[in-house]
Amino acid sequence: MATLKDVKNKINAVRKTKQITKAMNMVAASKLRGAQSKMDAFRPYAAKFAEVLGSLSEKAGEEASPLLVPRETVRKVHLIVCSSDRGLCGGFNSNLTNRAGAFVRERDGAGMELSFTAFGKKARDWCRKKGHPMADEYLGIMGGNFEFNVASKSGRKLIQGFLEERYDEVHIVYSEFQSMARQVAKVRQLLPIPPLEPDVETAAQKAEGPYLAEHIAEPSAEELLSEMLPKNVFVQIYSALLETSTSEHAARMAAMDNATKACNDMIESLTLLYNKARQAAITAELMDIVGGAEALKG
Repeated sequence: MATLKDVKNKINAVRKTKQITKAMNMVAASKLRGAQSKMDAFRPYAAKFAEVLGSLSEKAGEEASPLLVPRETVRKVHLIVCSSDRGLCGGFNSNLTNRAGAFVRERDGAGMELSFTAFGKKARDWCRKKGHPMADEYLGIMGGNFEFNVASKSGRKLIQGFLEERYDEVHIVYSEFQSMARQVAKVRQLLPIPPLEPDVETAAQKAEGPYLAEHIAEPSAEELLSEMLPKNVFVQIYSALLETSTSEHAARMAAMDNATKACNDMIESLTLLYNKARQAAITAELMDIVGGAEALKG
């Protein structure tokens, strides 16, 4: 059985660990509020932007912009992988890299050439470990207060690569924030820009009669699309980064909460062990005293 001093040292060590996990939980909760407010404020803008763009794209047709035209043969695929810069957030990063790995296996089986852009150190490390060719990396921004220029900078490089036919398709792997307890790794196609998926109400209206464009374009829809389509790529990247950042803080908050609870359980079991060891020591001392007294009587 462990000595009293060993058990007491373990209890003190677990208590210090508990202080750290509790502090990290509070920091993650504080950052989560800021990240979630930015994400919630940007979601309506991204949804309305996609709605207007879908209306104009359907009105103008695919010939309005090369960013709308899918390639006849897809050979070169570029994948953006979003992750965190730090760990201690449970299975958050492994879920993202597993989703990216599944995408890679699907495309490798089709004989396609893959290249990567990493947002976050964990995504960069995963690409290096797997030996994937990297075109670009953005480190030290995830989990912080990044601005829209991060998305626009990377988006311009992707659009240029697509127009120069270095990429036939561009996809992004990110974590969609659904609730505090649920963050889902998803893949979204960025280029060529996919057609907008209509909702149930819009589909019902189309079934009843001819499509009536909701938005009146002035100047022409083609001129507007030439300006708006690149911005749509920036908006989608920025939205994915906001979702991933919020999901990271939620995952870290949950992981640190679970770690704090585990520390409480360990302290409870170690305290019980300490009491048992102390009781055994007291019993042994009493037996020695009783034995000595009996020996003196004899």
